[in-house]
Amino acid sequence: MSSRQTNGRGKCYDSILDTVGDTPCVRINRIAPDHVTVYVKAESFNPAASVKDRLALNIIESAERDGRLSPGQTVVEATSGNTGIGLAMVCAAKGYPLVITMAESFSIERRKLMRFLGAKVILTPKEEKGLGMYNKARELAEANGWFLARQFETADNADIHENTTAREILADFEGARLDYWVSGYGTGGTVTGVARVLKKQRPATKIILTEPANAAIVSSQHAQVRDDQGSPAESHPHWEPHPIQGWTPDFIPLVLQEAIDSNAYDELLPVAGPDGIQWAKRLAAEEGIFTGVSGGSTFAIAMQIAEQAEEESVLLVMLPDTGERYLSTPLFEGSAESMTEEEIVLAQSTPGYQLKS
Repeated sequence: MSSRQTNGRGKCYDSILDTVGDTPCVRINRIAPDHVTVYVKAESFNPAASVKDRLALNIIESAERDGRLSPGQTVVEATSGNTGIGLAMVCAAKGYPLVITMAESFSIERRKLMRFLGAKVILTPKEEKGLGMYNKARELAEANGWFLARQFETADNADIHENTTAREILADFEGARLDYWVSGYGTGGTVTGVARVLKKQRPATKIILTEPANAAIVSSQHAQVRDDQGSPAESHPHWEPHPIQGWTPDFIPLVLQEAIDSNAYDELLPVAGPDGIQWAKRLAAEEGIFTGVSGGSTFAIAMQIAEQAEEESVLLVMLPDTGERYLSTPLFEGSAESMTEEEIVLAQSTPGYQLKS
């Protein structure tokens, strides 16, 4: 029996940016209920390891095309991390200076990654929440004449998911069942863009949206207060701190508002952060699929849907990023740095090892 072989992609790429998108849908083989088939769309296969690479690239290239972004102009954006990392990659490849504003509560490894990619990172007080980092980015843009990426409002966000993510799903499931598509939201670009396509071309596919149980701002049906540009004017009163980094800022983004107003999703379900952590751990330990708390939380809801789904149903679950974005978060609590007692016993079970004190 021969070993696995690969044949290459049949092409070479002119830029790392040409590798964004076309992420794989991967079957879950061990932890899904037997009566259904579950796939995950692994967005960590993007070059900067998250779904936000897509919008980062489209924001910059759209602004280049229509003249909103000038050569050498500084880009500035507020982010919990993944959009900033994606923008840092894009700006590095294209030669734009980048300044990121980010609340100090987000994981340390995110700010290190952005700085490693050449960005400057301005931390804002955690008490000011997401709105604080958002307002700081706007302030810096206005004061310095910088290009504000505006991921929470720009049409470039949902458009890229309509034109790439959704098209990939259609192609991967052409001629096959797809009963449920499950996603969380940060800016709302993924659900808004994908729903535009699925509602028209796969109307039988139910779209399931999820948000943190203790920050269920959309399901509260309390309208977001906005300024005349659609930007959030104040924090949403139903938001509370939650452990699902990258999800649900303390306001409803304008990009997501389209999905809300158009009834783009069939169900909106809450998920508890600890459940997301546990399912992310199971995906890693039992499937070899490494995702963060956001991916684990989406998967938790998918498992809830799967248990009740009819025989032979097919589910596709968005996994937004890699677990490496969460090394300093509760996701890795309990992961020992030194050997555990069990590992020490194994190490000492053969004579070729001496434990040093």
